[in-house]
Amino acid sequence: MKNERQTVILEIVSQENIETQEQLLTRLRARGIRCTQATISRDIKQLHLIKEPAGQGVYKYAVSENRTKLNVAEKLRTIFRECIVSIDCAQNIVVVKTMPGLANGACSALDNMNMSDIVGSLAGDDTALLVMRNAEAAELLCQEIKDML
Repeated sequence: MKNERQTVILEIVSQENIETQEQLLTRLRARGIRCTQATISRDIKQLHLIKEPAGQGVYKYAVSENRTKLNVAEKLRTIFRECIVSIDCAQNIVVVKTMPGLANGACSALDNMNMSDIVGSLAGDDTALLVMRNAEAAELLCQEIKDML
């Protein structure tokens, strides 16, 4: 239901000049989708909608050009919070301990970030190894992931 509602929201803001959450709520109700203003507000945040000028001092909701990057970052945070047990580094190698069976997903998420400091990765059942360009990059990645957790 949430995915369907958010898909409809994206359709509406791409086809119409929606200035307020109330207008968006009205359009959703016209399409048979019942929800509250608080739900719309959360959807706007999750979809990374922004207000952009529509002309003549009017602003409308639009999809942020950074939406894909932001969604990937949010998904990565969720994956990490749910699966990573610990993280540590030894020189240029980062060791990521996960819940059983989840190291592959964590490693894949990191690989898909296309970080230039990650030379390569290897995942087992509950452990992922990341080979970094240098020790400083390994320490920085460890700290960034710890901050996400």
